[in-house]
Amino acid sequence: MFTAAKDALTSQVARRYVNDMIERYGVVRELKLNSSAKSVDLTCELIGESEPVVIRVENYRIIDDAGKRWVEITACTCSRPWLEHLLEDHACGRRVELPGWAAAAL
Repeated sequence: MFTAAKDALTSQVARRYVNDMIERYGVVRELKLNSSAKSVDLTCELIGESEPVVIRVENYRIIDDAGKRWVEITACTCSRPWLEHLLEDHACGRRVELPGWAAAAL
């Protein structure tokens, strides 16, 4: 129960954070984090796309290194093949430093 509530709150904050990062490309309408399954589901409205784009981070891992926490996507899928390939090439396997609020929540 606590994990679900924590995930719901973290999802709201993460959606705002990701929206700041991608505002040039569109907006995330929905973000659902499942920290137990290490997965994230996103529904995005991207500029130039007529239908919402669904992205599923099927697995991620948290890395502690040199006093910092990082997230690394290890597997993802997308409703648009071109975007799925872009994510595989440029997001999977790449570490991104977590902001303090995220590092504490995950």
